[in-house]
Amino acid sequence: MSHIIIGILGMVGSFFLLRYREQVGDLIGEADWMHAVGGVYNLVILLAIFFFFFSVAYLTGTTSLLLSPLRYLFPGSSYQASSSGLLN
Repeated sequence: MSHIIIGILGMVGSFFLLRYREQVGDLIGEADWMHAVGGVYNLVILLAIFFFFFSVAYLTGTTSLLLSPLRYLFPGSSYQASSSGLLN
């Protein structure tokens, strides 16, 4: 039951991030590294999109599928290609 509530709250929160991105961007402020993603307002949009998809994945119980590409970024992970059937 808590997955449903948290997932819906995350989707509503991502909507409000998009709706009030100017106020949120002014609250966060501009940093030099934000220019790489297009500025503070685009960063807020990207965060809202990530929160929305993460909330849907959390709601459906598929966060491990959503975050599985991150396993390739960290060395020494316990993920084995042969055990997943990728090499068969």
